[in-house]
Amino acid sequence: MKKKDSIVRDCAEGAVPEMKFSIRDWAVEDRPREKMIKKGAEALSNAELLAILLGSGSQQESALDLAKRIMNDAGNNLNELGKTSINTLCKKFHGVGPVKAVTITAALELGKRRRSSEVVKRVQISNSRDIYELLHGRLIDLSHEECWLLLMNNQHRIMDTIRISHGGVSETTVDPKIILKHALEKLASAIVLCHNHPSGNPNPSSCDDRITNKLKLACANMDIQLTDHVIFSENGYYSYADEGKI
Repeated sequence: MKKKDSIVRDCAEGAVPEMKFSIRDWAVEDRPREKMIKKGAEALSNAELLAILLGSGSQQESALDLAKRIMNDAGNNLNELGKTSINTLCKKFHGVGPVKAVTITAALELGKRRRSSEVVKRVQISNSRDIYELLHGRLIDLSHEECWLLLMNNQHRIMDTIRISHGGVSETTVDPKIILKHALEKLASAIVLCHNHPSGNPNPSSCDDRITNKLKLACANMDIQLTDHVIFSENGYYSYADEGKI
């Protein structure tokens, strides 16, 4: 009853008792995890990102309050925080145990390694031979058909290589909607469709022609360039672009 009487007395005297709110009590759009999902990681402050790593605070403070305290102690500098040892984090901050300290240290180390890593040079596609050299090792010796998609930027550098489908000896299913979905997700400016003919004959079938024309029209409507459709075989390859059919 003493604690209750103290709060009543403070209120009567005009003092507002300090109340601690858990992040779960916040509006959904203000919670760090939900904010990241909705607005992206770049919308979060360093303290909010750190709060996500912490996961929880203590009985005295929320994860975000704890994160703010940790950042403040490091001069709001991630490089300085990265110099803090696991043992120091545990000793200095109530609510940070070995698991949380290791998580923080691991995340900062990943950031350090990312900065020091070289940017992977993307392969640039200049002609059908480049496409053939890139994928022939995956497609030449298959006993079934597979369809692959090359996603490229506006300089025709490879952004991603994706297997779209695989099927029987004579054909595989190619859905233009699936192809465009991948292209749009990666914001690709150009694509190349590739598949193999296990028969050894690289010449296109009437089905290949229909798929190519259908995909070309769909890409044009989405402002994506269908650069080529290359058919692989053990006896060489066929390029729609080289034959003037795209």
